[in-house]
Parts: sequence; structure tokens; C-alpha cells
Amino acid sequence: MDFYLTEAQELLVSTAHEVFQQNCPTTLVQDLALDARGFPEALWQQIAALGWPGLLIPESWGGSAGDLLDVILLIEAMGHSCFPSPYIQSAVVSTTLIAAAGSGSQKSRLLPVMASGERLCTLALTEDSADFVPQAIALHGMLGGRINGRKLFVKDAHIADDLIVVTQGNGGINLVLIERTHPGVTLLPMETISGEKLFEVGLSDIPVQEDNLLGAPGEGWAILQPVLHLGALARGAEMVGCAQRILEICVDYAKVREQSGRPIGAFQAIQHHCANLLRNVEGSRYILYNAAWRMQEHLDYEAEVAMAKAYIGEACLWVARQGHQIMGAIGYCEEHPLHLFHKRIQAASLDFGEGGLHLETVAQAIGLE
Repeated sequence: MDFYLTEAQELLVSTAHEVFQQNCPTTLVQDLALDARGFPEALWQQIAALGWPGLLIPESWGGSAGDLLDVILLIEAMGHSCFPSPYIQSAVVSTTLIAAAGSGSQKSRLLPVMASGERLCTLALTEDSADFVPQAIALHGMLGGRINGRKLFVKDAHIADDLIVVTQGNGGINLVLIERTHPGVTLLPMETISGEKLFEVGLSDIPVQEDNLLGAPGEGWAILQPVLHLGALARGAEMVGCAQRILEICVDYAKVREQSGRPIGAFQAIQHHCANLLRNVEGSRYILYNAAWRMQEHLDYEAEVAMAKAYIGEACLWVARQGHQIMGAIGYCEEHPLHLFHKRIQAASLDFGEGGLHLETVAQAIGLE
């Protein structure tokens, strides 16, 4: 693959960094982490005006028909500022599901307003085990029946207009589109250390009908699986952006923090620590871009995505932990931004499958059943 960015991609990345540098300081991220709603509405409207929520939506449905690498680059820039938003859940995962499996009426009703950022959607998949595999889905909901139960760890459910609820039924997996304001939907906030807004979603007597079913009955997992790979790549990009920012924070600190009359960056131990940070960030970026390119080009990508998610999670967590060693006590203070990026990496490493799940995929790809 060609790692050089196109002129349009360079413009996208530079614009994103400029927007977030001006409008998403770490003080805002910290305030939103402590706020119950935690949603920068004015900034969301600003990125919506730039067309970013519609990058993966076809032009015929009001989007801008960007490609996957555009989105990965944009999310990496979001991670660099620890931007708290429903972008991955709504503009990446949900729009892709609706575009792939929605009926004509569902697409015409939802995609244009999702592309403009006016409507948000989130995926309600995980349950007690928090696993991203079909065997972990116990909630039952078949065509013509009703859903009663709960989903856990549903991100940004409180600001979503719609939920895509994954259920067992009709001999397989169903994807059920439910409005969040439906009388049978209840939300219970879940405590997190990352500041991300996760919810337990209660579902009571929710009907499953043809007009709120995405795709054919029982065929939902075939639709969902590639989108979960996409979500894993998106959160990988976010981790790379966070790790890049940690690298910059540590290098800048090493240049000005003095010990024994010298900047600590003059000491070989600190130099090697920072060099190792760069090694992990660049290694993560390479494996991310390679997996995203393979997915975009419709090549075999499952093993590459799994390797990327497993490696990036481990490598970027190492960057965060090593960053605390370089920064010392100041890095553990709530006033310092390092902890925000560390917590975001920790949360992203678990989302869309933790490392062990993806390593099993890699093992199977090399013939170890």
C-alpha cells in the first residue's frame, strides 16, 4: 500500500487538528468526563457542518462518500485531542449497518439526518459477558415477537435517537432498530473510570416487526461481523491518536524538566524511554493503516484487523504507562491531561473485543484450531 496521504486527506487531517486544537482543549474533555451528559453539542454541530458524520454514507443518501482510510485518519485526529463524541458508534458503526442492511424507507428516513449530524444512533450488543461474539447474545427477540431484557455497556445511549439492538431469534441473530424514546426503553448509567458514557439499557415489551428489523430475519450476524471489524479499527485509530499525544507530551516535558541542572531528556534512560514510545506509536500506526487499507480494498482482512486491534491495545497501553514513568508524579494529577489519554486507551482496548479475543482469530488464521 501507498502510505503517502492524498491532497484531500492532508487537508482533512490538518483541518481536523485545527478544529480540535481550537475547540477541544483537555480542560473541556475533563469537564465533559465529569458531566452527566458529556456531549460537546456545539463542537458536534461544527464537525457536522464539515460533513464528517456523513463520510461513510453514499451521496445518494446525503453523505459525502468518503473512504475508510479517510475515516481512520479523522478518528486518529480525534484521539489526539481525546474528543468525546458518539462519532464511532453513530457515524461509523450505525451508519454502515443501516447503509448495508436497511430497507429503502429506513435509509431515506435515517441516513440523510445522520449524515447531517442531526440524528444519532448507537449499537446495543453486549450483555453480561461483555463478549463480542454471537454465543454471548442471550436476549431473545424474533420477528413477530417482543423483546424483554437488557443490554450492557451501551455507549452514548442517553443522546442517541435510535438503538440497534442485537437479539437471538429466527434461527440466528437479529438487528432490531428501536427509537430510544420508545416507552419500553429505560436507561441506567454505568460508572466508568474513562469518562465515557455507558448505559444499561432496559427493554420491556418491545415489538419486533418488519419495519424495525435491519436485514433478513436471523441473518444479522453476517451483516454485523464486518461492522464489528470496522469498529475495532476505528477504536484502534483512536488509541493511536491518544498515544501520539502522550508521546508529544512526554518529549516536550523531557526538554524542559531539569534534574541535576540538566533537562531530563539529556539522560540516556529518558531518551530510550521516549524512543520506545515512538517505536510503539509508529508500529501501531503501520499495522492500523495496513489493516484499514486491506478492508477498504476488499482483500482478506479479518486476521489483519485482529492483529491490529490486539497489538495496538497492548502497545498503546504500554505507551500510556511508560508516559507516567517519564512524567513522574505530575502525570497522576487530575489537572494533568495524561490520565485522560490513558483512560481513553484503556476503554478503547476493550471495546469491540479485547486483545485475547482477537488473538484467537489470528491463531485460527495460521491454522491453530
